[in-house]
Amino acid sequence: MKLRKLHIVLLFILALAVGLVGGFAGVKLAQKTVPAAQQSIDLSGDSESNESVPENIEKIDQAFQLIKENYLEDVDDKQLTEGAIQGMLSTLEDPYSSYLDAETMKKFNEQIESSFEGIGAEVNKVGDVLTIVAPVKDSPAEKAGLRPNDQVLRVDGESLEGLSQNESVAKIRGEKGTEVELTIRRSGVSDPFKVAIVRDTIPQETVYSKITKVDGKKTGILEVTNFSERTAQEFNEQLKKMEDDGIEGLVIDVRGNPGGLLNVVEDMLKQFVPEDMPYLQVEDQNGKKTPYYSDLKQKKEYPISVLIDEGSASASEILAVAMKEMGYDVVGQPSFGKGTIQQAVPLGDESTIKLTFSKWLSPKGNWIHEKGVEPTVKQKQPAYYYTSPVQIKDPLTQDQTGDKIKNIQVMLKGLGYDPGRTDGYFSAKTAKAVEAFQQDNDLSSSGNIDEKTAKLIETKVINNIREGKDDQQLETALKEVYQ
Repeated sequence: MKLRKLHIVLLFILALAVGLVGGFAGVKLAQKTVPAAQQSIDLSGDSESNESVPENIEKIDQAFQLIKENYLEDVDDKQLTEGAIQGMLSTLEDPYSSYLDAETMKKFNEQIESSFEGIGAEVNKVGDVLTIVAPVKDSPAEKAGLRPNDQVLRVDGESLEGLSQNESVAKIRGEKGTEVELTIRRSGVSDPFKVAIVRDTIPQETVYSKITKVDGKKTGILEVTNFSERTAQEFNEQLKKMEDDGIEGLVIDVRGNPGGLLNVVEDMLKQFVPEDMPYLQVEDQNGKKTPYYSDLKQKKEYPISVLIDEGSASASEILAVAMKEMGYDVVGQPSFGKGTIQQAVPLGDESTIKLTFSKWLSPKGNWIHEKGVEPTVKQKQPAYYYTSPVQIKDPLTQDQTGDKIKNIQVMLKGLGYDPGRTDGYFSAKTAKAVEAFQQDNDLSSSGNIDEKTAKLIETKVINNIREGKDDQQLETALKEVYQ
């Protein structure tokens, strides 16, 4: 039995960002991608570089015929074939390798050619649970308060247990203006909670820049939200503009950036990593390591720090670890930990296998997979950044206790209202803080936490986070630039 020769285009990517399809590693629920490199692959069984077809491959054909001829009900050939492919991939136990059938790829291609709609969150299967890698900046997911490492348990009340990543994402995707309800489990929160999200068009801008003053020095901030087709061009243009404006230091912010195209982060690193050290190494399945170099003569004359968090993955980690090994400070929390490279291989019938082909290593040859990049300066955000929505039916009142009250107390403290304590006991001082919040926001000032009060507290917290208020990580990164 021979596999026919196919000349196929490879999408050389790290975390292919998919809009409403959800079949690729680090799957983005609204984002387009393009190939970063193209090459021809020989998939023939008689190629010297390929192993011979195993003798027991006939078992697959025997199983196929057995089912077709004897199963109680009629079975579609396509169903059996695609089930066999999915079964082989599942044995790899690799969350980044998967099969996308023709219908899934059709929807993906349709999305590439049109505007992007969805909730705007990159997801991945971690163990058996669909997990948020990072929400897209200014997306419905971010506005609803979803965060890295949130686990999606249910979609519109239906459990995702036992479903593949593609099947799970299919339940989440949908048209602009429609609503989806996700049941979320968050680390540190005892009970799952529900989040209603109205799908919308997803922002495609990927680079944001501004200049601020630190001890009188003009300091540039470049925030990169993902690595898509135009990101390197946008980044380099905005960096040059800031350099022309005379910046004396720079912060590169890749927090919540789930990755993207390999060639894009390469083009960005070529602006910083000089020719005497590689900016990246790639190791193939035989252990052969290939270093990649820029033609840059020397480092930037100004100091730089990089911001990361648990939502920084893949291409973000390539950038962060390269800058770290050059001697720059990396500030924040340990990153996600994705150190493999996938290639999407069309199978000739509009379906595709996305398979892990290689691993990427840091300039010094370190592999951060499942470990992440360790910051040189660890810094968390204020406690209220890590709180969760509080869903209540009956009002919470004085002398009650529980995690919901503790959550509200932390939020109130973050918003400037002193609850007296944050241990979950509804004290008289907590009631005073609730009453003050209600008075400031034209609510009935009972001092009790009813549903309306809880929702408004939650909204205020989400707005603070989205606007970057009390951003201790950024403040630390700005200080570290000149340390």
